[in-house]
Order: sequence, then structure tokens, then C-alpha cells
Amino acid sequence: MKQGFRQSMAWLHTWTGLLVGWLLLLIFMGGTASYYRDEITRWMRPELPTTTVSTDTALRSAERYLQTHAADAQSWTITLPNARQPVLTMYWLNPAPASGQPVSRREMYGNATIDPATGGDIAARETRGGDFFYRLHFDLHYLPAIWARYIVGFCAMFMLVAIISGVITHKRIFKDFFTFRPGKGLRSWLDFHNVSAVLALPYHAMITYTGVVTLMFMYLPWGIKTVYPDDEMRFYDEAANRVADTRSAAGVPAHMLPLAELVQRAQQQWKGAATASVTVYHPNDANASVGVSQRADSLSIDAPSVLFDAIDGRLLQRSGEPGGASETRGVMYGLHIARFATPFLRVLFFGSGLLGCLMVASGVVLWAVKERPKHQKSGKIGFGLRLVDSLNIGAVAGLPIAFATFFWANRLVPVGIEGRIDAEENTFFYAWAAALLAAFMWPKRPMWAWQLYTGALLFVGIPVVNALTTQIHLGVTLPAGNWALAGVDLVCLGLGLCLAVAGWRMQHWQPPLSAAERRARQLAAAKPAAPASPVPAQGNAG
Repeated sequence: MKQGFRQSMAWLHTWTGLLVGWLLLLIFMGGTASYYRDEITRWMRPELPTTTVSTDTALRSAERYLQTHAADAQSWTITLPNARQPVLTMYWLNPAPASGQPVSRREMYGNATIDPATGGDIAARETRGGDFFYRLHFDLHYLPAIWARYIVGFCAMFMLVAIISGVITHKRIFKDFFTFRPGKGLRSWLDFHNVSAVLALPYHAMITYTGVVTLMFMYLPWGIKTVYPDDEMRFYDEAANRVADTRSAAGVPAHMLPLAELVQRAQQQWKGAATASVTVYHPNDANASVGVSQRADSLSIDAPSVLFDAIDGRLLQRSGEPGGASETRGVMYGLHIARFATPFLRVLFFGSGLLGCLMVASGVVLWAVKERPKHQKSGKIGFGLRLVDSLNIGAVAGLPIAFATFFWANRLVPVGIEGRIDAEENTFFYAWAAALLAAFMWPKRPMWAWQLYTGALLFVGIPVVNALTTQIHLGVTLPAGNWALAGVDLVCLGLGLCLAVAGWRMQHWQPPLSAAERRARQLAAAKPAAPASPVPAQGNAG
């Protein structure tokens, strides 16, 4: 600390932010989109119905379907429709093969999405929708999940250090929040970075810290392995305060009570609170049981649940009061994914997430702006600055292209092709790879403008291609007041306009003069003009 504590913190802030900044931008963008993953998934499956039905009707539809298509399954899991996702989604664990041969995960589980009103299959296009962004922001798609989560956790820890060191570095941080000086080069970038950071500083600290907490059991597994050496799943059930049936199947067929009746009993105990999901263990067996989970509308993700005997309706188990550590973990997890958020609060979370994206983006750009004068003095752009310039263009301007391309692919990839989900998701990475390649080939200011304009055109075009290919366009959703669907189109339109403005500003931006250049111009303007040379008189030729 030869330069002092604050100067050391400035160095730490700069490098912890820069080294993981581009990956952090992907994580922030994917996580921000995840606040509306249900709405995005609904938009990406335009064939789904829009009507809502009662819980009893939905349960009867689910039970009829499962008794027809998965009566011999080992378990059923039913996710009930809600205001954000008005369809029934179900999956079941298929019976183990008689041969005892191992099977793939695809063969092990079955799944269905049905119309809760009719109980019939819905011929909707295959897509992960908003879940793609949710998984992307901590699984990084192509990497093995365990390695991806270690990398994301590493980035989150760096982000936490950058936030703390940034607060220490900027001693006038709250005064700077009210200061923005456009057209001042480095000063303008620093002001923009400060404003985007301070405006949502509590959110940035919360989302980063809770992101680390959600993966803490993976980073620190030794306590679990010591206390639960043979049954780690029991720890997770107890930590989440979940009920689970530990009985084995009796192998004796039996008639189960209607699921709607058991759910009504659970809601009576919860004083009418809504039900999120129903799990049936050993369906149609003498030891069948039904677990009912309450919808998590509180800060904690761990909602109450009860377990009934499916044959006689006896209450077998009820989740107890969670301990302090368990409740703290549930609240931290709940804060991170924000399932409890009301529509207004969800907008605030989304807006804060966008500010986080701007904070990270302006931070990596700021480093390049600060370094450029040093390289210009030497007359040569070094490898490090060229690399940062290329990554800045490919991430800050290229990622919006990839996100918009994913929405376009959902509408343009043929509905019935095999492997449609993979084809749709691959377009995201193809588009991003193209943007990165172009940035590395020519990391200049015009490339910034071109990529920002491309992203703007793609985002603005999303409502247009939606109107040309589906019946859930703005001309239908706005008059019907269906803001869940209309909101996706409107947000895409707004993002496109913002990118267009950024592209125009980048195209017409002129770097401010340095102090030496300003002095030279002032001296040139102040210097009097030299008098004209007199022309000698010439006599007449005689």
C-alpha cells in the first residue's frame, strides 16, 4: 500500500472488474431477463391458451391425463397454472426397466404441457423460452454445470470485491451520483459509471452476495458430507423445510382420493393460500401419498408443504417452523430470484438489473478510455488495449445482437423440426460469435456503431416479425390488456430504440481535445495574422 489505502482500493476495483467484466455482463443480462422468464416463455409459445381456470378444474385435467399416460409411473409432479403461466406443466418418473439396464435422463422422465381447461395436449413449439436465459446466467450453456457454477461463483466474488472497493475508492460517491458531465471524454464515462452504480447500489450488493449464497453448498460441501454421509438429499429436504415420503411402494393396487380434495384440505390449513405444485408418490399404490406445496409469495423461497396419504386422506407430515439458518438461506435465495415480487417490484428489479448491465459495460469501456492516451503518446496501440477494445465491442454491442437473434429464431425456426430447442439456442451463440469475430477483425469506432445499429434493428424488428407470424401481436394484446405478452414486444421495441440512440451517438462522437491540443488551438487563434508584403510600384514602359 505504498500509494495509500484508497489508491490500492482503486487498483483492486479496476482489475477485479476488468478481468471478469465481459462474463459478468453476460451473467447480468441473462439474470435480468430471468425476472420475466415466465412471460418470455409464454411469448415464445404463442400456441398456448390465454384463459385461466380454477385450481380444481386444473387438477381434474391433470389427474385424467396422468392416469391415461403415466398410471404406472413412480411419481407425478404437477405445476399448477397461475397468472403468469396459464398452462399445466407435468413431469413423471417412469418405472425402472425390468432388465435393470441404465437409461438416459430423457428416457427416465416424461413430461407434458396441457390445456388446464380441456386436459388435452397443446401442439406448441418446443422451446426453453425464458428458462434459457435463467440457466445461461449460472450454467453458461455449453460448459459442464459443475464447472460453470464454479466460474460464475468466482466472478460473483470478484464482483463483490469490486463493489466494496468501488465504494471505498469514491469518497464523494453520493455527490457524484448527482453529477453527469456529457461531452467530457473520460470524465463523462466516469460520471456515467458512477451514476449507474450508485443509483442501484443496494441492489448490486444484494444480487451479488445472494448469488454466491445460492451456491454455497456446492462451494462448502464438507459439513453436509460429514452429517449426511449416505443421504445428501435428506439434508436438502430438511434445509428447505420440505416434506417427502420415505415409504416404498407396497406393490398393491389401490384407488386414490381425488387430488382436488386433498389440495382443498391443504388450503384450509393455510387459510386459503394458493397452491404451487402437487407431487404424488407411488400413484395408484396402497402406499401412495400426495405432497402439496404452497405458492411462495413471501421473501423466503421455502414455502410450507403438507403430505397426505392418498388412499384415506390422513395427514402424514407437515413442514415445521424452519430454523434461523434455514430461514436465512431461504430468504437469501428468495431475494435473488424474486418470485415474491409484485408487478411493480418486478419492474424495479428489472430496471436495477439493466443498470447493473450498464455499470459493468461502462466499467470495461472506461478502462480502455483511460488507457488510450498512454498508447497514443507512444504512437502504437498495444496488444492489451486492442484485446480489450475487441472484447468490449463483442460483449457490450455484440450481446444485444445475440439476445435479439434468439427471439427471431423462435419465430423463424420451423416448428416441427427435430432438435428444435438446440437449433434455437445455437442461433444465440452463432450470432454472438459473429459479433466477436467482427470486433476482433476491426476493433474500431465504426464497428461500435454498426453493431449497435444491428442490435437496434433486430430488437425493433421483433414486434414486426411477431405480428407477421403469430396472432399474439400488439394489435391483439394491447386492446385485450394482456400486458404479459404485450410487454415483451414493448420492451424489445424500447431496447431497440435505446441501442439506435447509442449507435447514433457513437457514429457522431468526436473525442474531446487534450489539454495540449486545446492550448495549441488557443495560441493559434490568439496569434495576429502576418501583414501582407507590399507590392513594388511599376512604372509605365517608355
